Amino acid sequence: MVRDYNKLNKIEIKSLFSNNSELKKKSKFKMIDLFAGIGGIRLGFESIGGENVFTSEWDESAKKTYQTNFGEIPYGDITKIKPEDIPSFDVLLAGFPCQPFSQAGKKLGLADTRGTLFFDIANILEYHRPKVVFLENVKRFRSHDGGRTFETIKGVLESLGYTIHAQVLNARDFGLPQNRERIYIIGFLGKTDFSFPKPLDKETRLGDILEDYVDSKYTISDKLWAGHKRRKKMHEEKGNGFGYSMFDKNSKYTSTISARYYKDGSEILIDQGKKNPRKLTPREAARLQGFPDSFQIPVSDNQAYKQFGNSVAVPVITALAKEIEKSLKKMTSINISEIKRVDVEKIKKDSINGVIKRSKNLRLPTSISL
Repeated sequence: MVRDYNKLNKIEIKSLFSNNSELKKKSKFKMIDLFAGIGGIRLGFESIGGENVFTSEWDESAKKTYQTNFGEIPYGDITKIKPEDIPSFDVLLAGFPCQPFSQAGKKLGLADTRGTLFFDIANILEYHRPKVVFLENVKRFRSHDGGRTFETIKGVLESLGYTIHAQVLNARDFGLPQNRERIYIIGFLGKTDFSFPKPLDKETRLGDILEDYVDSKYTISDKLWAGHKRRKKMHEEKGNGFGYSMFDKNSKYTSTISARYYKDGSEILIDQGKKNPRKLTPREAARLQGFPDSFQIPVSDNQAYKQFGNSVAVPVITALAKEIEKSLKKMTSINISEIKRVDVEKIKKDSINGVIKRSKNLRLPTSISL
């Protein structure tokens, strides 16, 4: 049953990953999950005692997976939800759309409609002033538009009273056999000591996440395999590194799995000896991102690849959540009334106008490639 939008404050959260009554007893902080996807960020924070009180996600297929696993239907378009209708919370989580900033997109940044969604986050922060804001995006976010996009967002957060910490972390440093670099931007209301988690001293091996028995449907066809080899040779002759990437059970890690994986699987192919290579199975894609096997996959293979490719490396999130919890315990109370109000809409307008003025000098790619 879909919940009444007007009864937001009566939301009850259930999760398959923890006993709900126990979670509420042990709840250390309340959080909201924006641009939630299938709930990867939530998993990490919930595992250390966070209680989720509101979720927003617009993609219907992702909402289906989220509901199946958390017993909650996320609210839709965040641009149509008033900040005052969101329950009070301590931590804002947002893996806001990365396509405007990614290598696989056209990198329009704040000039892209999806890029401006950050300002919806800012409006919520301006109204609620939670203790912590947690943002995740692609590595290239920091250097986009000569660093201006990052500095704009950092400036907005600082004007709202947040002390900002930002660092790129790699999933392969936290126990996953995947080379996946993402930037994590963490803001604390006021000044608070915070340290990013240190890499684990742990060897990774792709074979640890591969299934023992795999359906033959995941083996790529002769036609597709021939096409992969032809395109790789063509790229090599041009002197670039594009083309398929092959791995086996002894590989320490794979390349980054993306939402495009469903198309041909070229970014991660598994060697099968004399047979054509195969794609990862959806369960293997989930494991590559650190999702537990108890996480249900109620959608088609193609949708599953998109969803896990768009998601986050859960062990990295968990490691960050633990460090954030330490800092939360040390935070001193702040008189929010002393923090000046911010005209987020004016900053948004000025930022977009600045990008548009510079766009004539930007060389944007005409095709999508990894």
